Amino acid sequence: MHKFLAFGDVHADFETLWAALRAASCVDAQYLPTPPVQAGLFQVVIIGDLVHPKNEGEYARLIGLPSFDLHDADHLLLAARNQVAHLERLRAYQAAVPHAVHILLGNHDDAVLYDTYTLGTAGGLVHLEFDPERGGVLLPEHLRGWLAQFPRELRVGGVQFAHVSPLPAHLHYDDLFYGDPSTKRWFQEIPEYVDMAGLEFGVYGHTQMEGGILLDEEHRFAMIDALHAREYLELMLDAGEESAVSAVRAVPF
Repeated sequence: MHKFLAFGDVHADFETLWAALRAASCVDAQYLPTPPVQAGLFQVVIIGDLVHPKNEGEYARLIGLPSFDLHDADHLLLAARNQVAHLERLRAYQAAVPHAVHILLGNHDDAVLYDTYTLGTAGGLVHLEFDPERGGVLLPEHLRGWLAQFPRELRVGGVQFAHVSPLPAHLHYDDLFYGDPSTKRWFQEIPEYVDMAGLEFGVYGHTQMEGGILLDEEHRFAMIDALHAREYLELMLDAGEESAVSAVRAVPF
């Protein structure tokens, strides 16, 4: 039996991510992997979007100031530096157990890596801290190389982990992706996509779940962008046949 611990979109809330990893017995007080992770008995999956806080309040918390001004170069520098420090720690954690810590490439990570799109929120917030042409700074080259190695999906037998959905088109963050409203609505409108893809189970992020993890047992998938709600997903897969899901549950922490 193998335990997979899946954690939703981070969006620079690394304190909550580490709290979830500690609650799941995946990291110790020194930010090192625990023995079950080292042994590969626990498999950690982070579903993507490591960077870019979700709102101005989260930016202010990240930089340690009462408010955040995206037009203030000092604020952008603080936001970039603090994210870089946390990314370094997560990189070291994964490097200690690359066989057991899997980080997927989210669309926000992709935007920082390839500088193709400037992303923002419906409220008008624009993520500029890693855009040197608009007041930000470039992500350090070694971290860019690290992000570039992230897979776009993880398959374990018939179980898929991906940032957005089971659709192959949603694995690539291009003009078609950003013009496609189904990236945020597929799980409500066509939940049969998981079955159509021939999957036993799917685990996805990208769309924030206000009430915590959405576990759709009928259609065999979970939407796990719910770190803000302090939940992560636990899956038990049969050791002899890793495609067989024997248990799945949302875990509060």
